[in-house]
Amino acid sequence: MADKPRVKAPKQRAAAVEGGRNTRTWAIVAGVAGLVIGLGVVAAAVGFVGGGGATTDTAGLRTTFRNAGCTLTVAPALKGVHSITDPSKTSPTWNTDPPTSGPHYAVPAVFGIYEEPIELARLVHNLEHGGIYILYGKDVPDATVEQLRSFYEAHKTGTIMAPLDRLGDKFALGAWVVDGDTHSGFLAKCTTFDENAVSTFFRSLQFRGPERFDPSQLQPGM
Repeated sequence: MADKPRVKAPKQRAAAVEGGRNTRTWAIVAGVAGLVIGLGVVAAAVGFVGGGGATTDTAGLRTTFRNAGCTLTVAPALKGVHSITDPSKTSPTWNTDPPTSGPHYAVPAVFGIYEEPIELARLVHNLEHGGIYILYGKDVPDATVEQLRSFYEAHKTGTIMAPLDRLGDKFALGAWVVDGDTHSGFLAKCTTFDENAVSTFFRSLQFRGPERFDPSQLQPGM
């Protein structure tokens, strides 16, 4: 059996300005072992509970994002199997871009903020545990990226932020959500930052994945 590849952790940010964007140092809060062990402890203590008992106001979300000039896609969730054996690979069955559910790599990414693109097959695993991603395209203005970073700072637990060049001038929010017997992937795309819309996405959808962890058991940034 091949050795298990290591999880790529967020790079520490330099104090200098790079590529026209301000960069700061972000400490890695958890290593691979800490993440995997931490999720295991939580699973043993509280169990993985899909959805957390909430109900999604999908119509309200659509209105909020439409008023913010964004789009919101809700797709039936695909089965979450560990069928991808190379984290750099993708799945032909993913039904949103970026993906919000479905096949993924066995080891999730470390929650945090990244300077480089993240492997999407890892990222889907984080969504399965109730995480949310913030991904931004190469043409998103610096000011908007800074607004997203500021928002991330206040919502570190269970959140990943990273660039994804092909999004162009848009940023994307993704979540995998359970509503009773209904499992869905939620994907919002925006060109400008609207704090009410982004906050509503997080407040409504985070920590509601099919293998949800209890956020109260984790330190901020995990």
